[in-house]
Amino acid sequence: MMGKSERRCCVVVIFVVLPYLLVLALVRYYYQSVDVPAAETSPRRYADDFEVMADLDLRPRTRKIRKSPSIVGCRMSNCFNATPCRLYGFRVYVYPDGDPPASGKYAEVLRALRSSRYYTEDPERACLFVLSMDTLNRDSHSRGYVRNIQSQIDSLRWWRRGINHVIFNLFAGTWHDYKETSLGFDVGKAILAKASMSRLHYRSGFDVSFPLFDKNLKFRGGEPGALSSGVSPPYRNYLLSFKGKRYLFGLSSETRGSLYHIHNDKDIIMLTTCHHRDHWQILQDERCERDNQEYDRFG
Repeated sequence: MMGKSERRCCVVVIFVVLPYLLVLALVRYYYQSVDVPAAETSPRRYADDFEVMADLDLRPRTRKIRKSPSIVGCRMSNCFNATPCRLYGFRVYVYPDGDPPASGKYAEVLRALRSSRYYTEDPERACLFVLSMDTLNRDSHSRGYVRNIQSQIDSLRWWRRGINHVIFNLFAGTWHDYKETSLGFDVGKAILAKASMSRLHYRSGFDVSFPLFDKNLKFRGGEPGALSSGVSPPYRNYLLSFKGKRYLFGLSSETRGSLYHIHNDKDIIMLTTCHHRDHWQILQDERCERDNQEYDRFG
């Protein structure tokens, strides 16, 4: 298992470095997918990239438009306006907090973005837009589920069917199939920074695969300089860890139930608990008691 100082380092990486990595990934996708001419000197060409797309309206939203499918077959060439990025640089605009404002982990993600050197308070100069409403948890049976997001999105002045927007998501759908496209609102032509994306729905060169993290993970891991060793890379050749529910029925139950054999209590740590819903005892197997004890021991 990792030491306390190593875990602190990992936490800092996830919540402080990760938003910057996302921005850099988007920059890389842009330059790989879009033919970038010389920098423009006049803002009059703001809409030039969209002359070949007659169905798009670049003006601030003053009326509702026809909804597009939940997941559009987007690429940087047809769902991203690169002109403001060339004119003003890579600037990220975060919408003002709503009522109530975002809380929990999404509030920390927004705080990291607002404190970055890419942040701008001027949407006219923004290359990328980030929603202020919490979209991390889109399981409608969860306490963290935010309702009526579609109506909030429809009221956003700069939404424009999601162009140049990025949406963060960790969980989508609900029991028992957890359909990954069931976000409860229309993402339009926005970029998805999402965990557990399947190859079927991942739009290569456009979407960003986002790591899943626990809601109890701290925003910062402690004071700097806490590492006990300066060896880099770490001496371990492999390190894999997982902690979560081992579903006794339904989607992914067979997969999670078959991974226990790779747990070696050293470099590979697979911790699962059978505690799931109210009647898990009825379906428990011969490994549940030991699994639950191991899960609690590494708490």
